[in-house]
Amino acid sequence: MDIPALKRRFQAQGYLLLPGILSEEKVRRLNEAVDAVLAEEEESLSYNIYNSVQRHPEFLSLIDEPTMLPLIVNLLGYNIQLHISHLTVRKPNPNLEKTATNSFIDWHQDGPHPQFPKIDGLTSTYYIKACYILSDMSKPDRGNTKVIPGSHVKPYNPNQKDVRVHLDDEVQLCGHPGDVFVFAQNLWHAGAPNTSEYTRRQLFMGYSPIWMRPIDYHEASEKLLEGADPIRRQLLGRISDNKFKYYVPEESMVPLKSMYLGE
Repeated sequence: MDIPALKRRFQAQGYLLLPGILSEEKVRRLNEAVDAVLAEEEESLSYNIYNSVQRHPEFLSLIDEPTMLPLIVNLLGYNIQLHISHLTVRKPNPNLEKTATNSFIDWHQDGPHPQFPKIDGLTSTYYIKACYILSDMSKPDRGNTKVIPGSHVKPYNPNQKDVRVHLDDEVQLCGHPGDVFVFAQNLWHAGAPNTSEYTRRQLFMGYSPIWMRPIDYHEASEKLLEGADPIRRQLLGRISDNKFKYYVPEESMVPLKSMYLGE
């Protein structure tokens, strides 16, 4: 990857679409893992599986995916952790039925409530997500993620938030199994309805500064930490018993620094 060029594009547009990141074999294994996890869930048109790294080791393997991790480090910095792991599956829903697990999601910026503070109408980038596409999302209206390019760096609010209404600036992110897109939490985005005959499968891995409380858990479980090398331990939020070190870590606590190219 030309990381400096990708970083400039990300800063301007708020997202990146990267083709062919995962091998066919890796996609196959991940889809087998999705099948196994869904077999444990009640039948639904839509699934949202949070803390998915806890559910299957194939999902856990993506947190330090070597083709993606250097890019993540250089977009967000090296003092980072896993913030969220979120598997989404959207079956065909041509009648646009609203479901308890949200078959489609209206326009929004990610973040807490109350929202992150705004300065001059802008929210800073606090975390980013990498989305691994596991099904054929090469055409629109298959439950694709929609984005408004550049909406993270200008005061923006859609005149309506219903994702079923087309916005002039919107882009549907289309890709094949093994492609990945990355976006900032302050980029306006939405989850389009799936009116096709295809099932959407997307697995999000979000990253944030290590001093921020992650969404998946208060502390990573011993199951996740078993056999973890120093990089994975950092990504799982285990760098020190001294919580002050999460703000000012020693260099040995943040091995991801070796991937950081600097400003």
